[in-house]
Order: sequence, then C-alpha cells, then structure tokens
Amino acid sequence: MFKGKTPLVIAFLLAVGAGLLIWRQLKMWKAEVTAGWQLQKVIVAAADLQPGATLSSDSVSIDKMPRKFIYESVLVPSDMEVALGREVIVPVKRGEPLHWYQLQGIRALERLSKAVRKRGRAIAIDVTERSSVGQWVRPNDHVDVLGTFRDPNSNQMVAVTLLQNVIVLATGQTNASTQSRRRKASYGTVSLLVLPEEAEILVLAQELGSLYMSLRNAEDISIFEERARTTIQTLLTGERVKKLQQRRYKTIQIIRGIKPATKKP
Repeated sequence: MFKGKTPLVIAFLLAVGAGLLIWRQLKMWKAEVTAGWQLQKVIVAAADLQPGATLSSDSVSIDKMPRKFIYESVLVPSDMEVALGREVIVPVKRGEPLHWYQLQGIRALERLSKAVRKRGRAIAIDVTERSSVGQWVRPNDHVDVLGTFRDPNSNQMVAVTLLQNVIVLATGQTNASTQSRRRKASYGTVSLLVLPEEAEILVLAQELGSLYMSLRNAEDISIFEERARTTIQTLLTGERVKKLQQRRYKTIQIIRGIKPATKKP
C-alpha cells in the first residue's frame, strides 16, 4: 500500500491527466464543429432593397459571415467597384449578403451551376401554362410542387404536395440575371433548386403523373408537417373543403386587419 503523500500525488497526476485528455477531446470536437466557420468579409444590403433600386455606397455595407456559407455567387469587398451603380432585380432584406445574380448585368450567368448552392441540385421539370401558374413563375420565386397520380391500390386519382418552399433557378433559358430583358419569353421547363433526395422524388413523380406548381410569397416560409392528400372522396364529401374554407376566411380577416369575433361568456 502507498504511504504518506504518495496517494495524493498519484491522484493529482491522474486528475491532471484526465483534465488534459478532456481538454484535448473538447479542442478536437470544437475544431470539427467550427470547421469552415471562420468569418470572412462580404457585401450586404445596408437597407431593404426593392427591384429597380440602384446600389450606392449608402445602400451597401461590409459585414462578416462564416466562410462555409459563402458561395461563389456572394459578392465580396473586391467586387464593390463592379457592384455600385448596378440595378437590383429582386427584393433584398437589410443585412442579407448580395449575390451577383440579384443584380442586373453583373457577371451574366453563363452556367446555371454557378447559382446552385453547395449540397443542392438543379433539376428541370416539364411545365405547361396551366401547371406554371399561367407562366407567372419567375426565377427566384418560391413555389410548392404538387403531383397528381393514380393510386395503385384503389386505382383512383390522388393529388399530393410533394415539395414545399422550393426556389426557382430558371424558367427555360431565363435566369435571374436575364429575366428583365426576356420578361415575356414563354418556357416549357422550370429549373428548381432542391436536395439530391428531392431530385429523385421529382424524377419518379414526373414519370408516374403530372406535376404542378403553386406560387407562394417569398417571405412565407411556413411548412405543413402533416401532408394530406386529396382524393375523389375528398371532393365528394366536402368535409375537408368546409374546414379549409373556415381557415381561409380567418386568414383573410387577419390580412385585412379584422379581429375575429370573440364569444361572450
């Protein structure tokens, strides 16, 4: 058995060793978690910018953001001279980094791949005037993708929402940097920015049925977790339609600033 101060010394050394081991593990974990988070300067909007606004030294500023989120399309301080005087073609919120495809005439998009974010994919779907909201869908719009299919079990037609809040990269050969010059151009395809797994969904869905897009407000980022499907029974019973009508009526009241009536006790 150890006598005197020996046990204390051993306990102290073990504690120090355990502390160093924990410190090293934490350092390695921090380095792994923060990889790519080094801050880098980018050009951001100094105020809310609307389409048609011209960039000036007062409307932009320099800010920092993690390097892992800086794509090739993000403008950096070295692009300031090129950016100033350019016209904004899409709404930009205050504090958001500016992208080259948001500005008219800056670095014309020669390849669509430049607009595809890392870990994202661009995929085109065939559309008609009816399935593209009367061809009002434009690059940088946000859409939901719906599909109609025949249920293999019941042999009945069903409609489901496949993807929600998807960004439109291009309509035909028109992208964000060229759309103002080709505003009236018709198109037969729409290119969407999706995840690889979502691309698989769209490929199979396009083979099995018809796809439609519903246009949504770019500021509406709400997502419905429970995805209901519409069948012929849904149309015939009308029960779901009644519930949705009540919800739509309440939504319209809120938009108009009308407070819903409260029941008196």
